[in-house]
Amino acid sequence: MKMPELLAPAGSLEKLKVAVQYGADAVYLGGQHYGLRAKAKNFSLEQIKEGVKYAHQRGAKVYVTVNLIPHNEDLVGLDEYIKELAKLDIDAVIVADPGVFSIVQDIAPELDIHISTQANNTNWSTVSFWKKQGASRVILARELSLEEISQIREQVNISLEAFIHGAMCISYSGRCLLSNYMINRDANRGECAHSCRWKYTLMEEKRPGEYYPVYEDDQGTYIFNSKDLCMIRNIPELVKSGLNSFKIEGRMKSLHYVATVTNVYRRALDAYAKDPKQFKFKEEWWTELKKVSHRLYTTGFYFGEPGGSEQNYDGSGYSRNYDFMGIIRDYLPDSKEAVIEVRTKFFQGDVVEIFGPKTDTFSTKIDYIINEEGERISNAPHPHQLITVKVEQPVKEYDLVRRKKGDVQ
Repeated sequence: MKMPELLAPAGSLEKLKVAVQYGADAVYLGGQHYGLRAKAKNFSLEQIKEGVKYAHQRGAKVYVTVNLIPHNEDLVGLDEYIKELAKLDIDAVIVADPGVFSIVQDIAPELDIHISTQANNTNWSTVSFWKKQGASRVILARELSLEEISQIREQVNISLEAFIHGAMCISYSGRCLLSNYMINRDANRGECAHSCRWKYTLMEEKRPGEYYPVYEDDQGTYIFNSKDLCMIRNIPELVKSGLNSFKIEGRMKSLHYVATVTNVYRRALDAYAKDPKQFKFKEEWWTELKKVSHRLYTTGFYFGEPGGSEQNYDGSGYSRNYDFMGIIRDYLPDSKEAVIEVRTKFFQGDVVEIFGPKTDTFSTKIDYIINEEGERISNAPHPHQLITVKVEQPVKEYDLVRRKKGDVQ
């Protein structure tokens, strides 16, 4: 059975490696120019080269975003950048603008081109247009239902990609002007200030200084604050729609987010591929997805136009119930000890969870901590320091350690 590709975000080289380890068939990333996530760490050309080598050695693909909506000045240097990308053996570039599309075709005709969701791909005629121009894939708008996606699949023979998990913009296919108006930062050129997440109140023109909540809430209103997309309960419907690539949003998200979300969807897709007729949703997948930083979940537009219940009127914050503690670097079977690279302060007595691509989630207590000098310490406060702790159950490199908030001893 031909299953859709699982496409994960890579906001840094480390996140790329984790995404591949946790089951991504492909990753998408941005260089230091010409993308829509200027605030992400992003990749130098040398890092892209290293990331491509790492992914290809493990059977995964790499797509690079060149998806800003450029003004004239933004085109300066683009030719040279495309030439450099073409030398790195990347699998495709993601573009939104017809001008950028034509430059890529002229400079590097051998490169596959994916049409970004920013291009407002909402109907089969638009998808057909891009196919005729030479695009190899179209990333569909978030505003489409499963029924509409199926209709596009029936009309056009081209690879189709869609977001299935992550943050949603209050805009049309990601094209937003709110950030421009608020603080002159252009979301379509990589400088989004996420103004849609701010708190807002209503002031009537003839009553300056008097503020009214649009919804009953003494902190203001959250009229732009969408819930996060989550389609983990709907894997069969997504597969049957004809999509070729399931995309996870999140190049600005944490290592813990990338690992957890990729791992959950990988397991769900593999379970479906193994036996579609007997496939059953596992509540543990839902439980895992609630452990990452997220807003309340929604199915977005997939089952029709979302109503008011799809907005977060009660607050603009995230649910953050777990701290990402560290990453396993080695396991010593003779002493049953794990070597952990610290990301958040460890304390002796902590109860932590460990999970990984081939390690089912389990809990363990930190009975002792040994530093790199072989000394027993009561806590490990320094990011990236290596510590050794007792872990009876075998773990593997790249397994992650997290701690439920409130479980600090």
